[in-house]
Amino acid sequence: MLAPGGTIGIVGGGQLGRMTALAAARLGYRCHVFADEPNSPAEQVCAAATVAGFTDREALERFAGAVDVATCEFENIPAASVRRIAAVKPVLPQPEILEIAQDRLREKDFLRSIGIDTAAYREISDPAALMRALRDFGYPAVLKTVRMGYDGKGQVSLTPEVGAEEAWRRMGAEVGILESFVDFVCEISVLVARGANAACATYPPVENQHVNHILDTTIAPARISSQTAVRAEALARRIAEKLDLVGVLAVEMFLTSAGEILVNEIAPRPHNSGHWTIDACVTSQFEQLVRAICGLPLGSVEHHSDAVMKNLLGHDVDRWRETLNEPLTKLHLYGKARARPGRKMGHVTRLSRRR
Repeated sequence: MLAPGGTIGIVGGGQLGRMTALAAARLGYRCHVFADEPNSPAEQVCAAATVAGFTDREALERFAGAVDVATCEFENIPAASVRRIAAVKPVLPQPEILEIAQDRLREKDFLRSIGIDTAAYREISDPAALMRALRDFGYPAVLKTVRMGYDGKGQVSLTPEVGAEEAWRRMGAEVGILESFVDFVCEISVLVARGANAACATYPPVENQHVNHILDTTIAPARISSQTAVRAEALARRIAEKLDLVGVLAVEMFLTSAGEILVNEIAPRPHNSGHWTIDACVTSQFEQLVRAICGLPLGSVEHHSDAVMKNLLGHDVDRWRETLNEPLTKLHLYGKARARPGRKMGHVTRLSRRR
């Protein structure tokens, strides 16, 4: 167990790191962020910061020497860099889990190997392979990069009007993954926390609404049947257990009109769709992460309010003052200096008391 007063290292300087550091401070921990640019959202609220490239060997070793345990606040960090930190201090969730989440093929293969349903998929190595796969998959389908890419980046929707050569060029990577199109009723996600003692705590499924591939609104809890919610939570726990997770995991899923639940992606970190837990739950996703990696008991996931979380994207943030006039609305700003289209500048959570 890491007692209060210890130092948690956070790799990545974004808003997830910022909110993790704020939760850690309430429990008496210091945080040291490793960010690749100065004045990052996380650095603004951390006791110490290392600002260097994620492949800077000396900086990584200095950082590892200055912390007691480390965690990553987003997936697109070189796995070799995370392993370098892990050679000196514990990194939780484990680097092996990060490597699965970084590679869409490995991710899908892992999910299938433990009996989790996903959309049909196939590795694509060139435009000719894409054409062959499309004869089996049919239209529509989605071509994605195997590595990197988020918020719709590195993804191309395929229709008969989009040629294989053009789709391959637009995808822009040496290897891709083709996924069959899922005709879903809604997108849901489940957050699960798991401690070193294998104790699990699962938040209720939430409903996610996207605009231009970026999460716009989360409705908590999701408007689904109790039976579907139980199934979704069980899937998330199964994945966390099979990964031997210590930390927090988000599992994104599609709910089809036939009642199937297909897992789309996993993220071994706090998640945008879990921001509502800060204001509506006894224990937020960020506090759960801190508890798990420090060896503390997990907190209650009970929610005292229902909630609708809306991201403030780009210049939506300019209307921040309006939200303060709503008594049951909570405003969270991330400290980013420049707004640009699609950039997550903050979020608001509108609460409604449970009946």
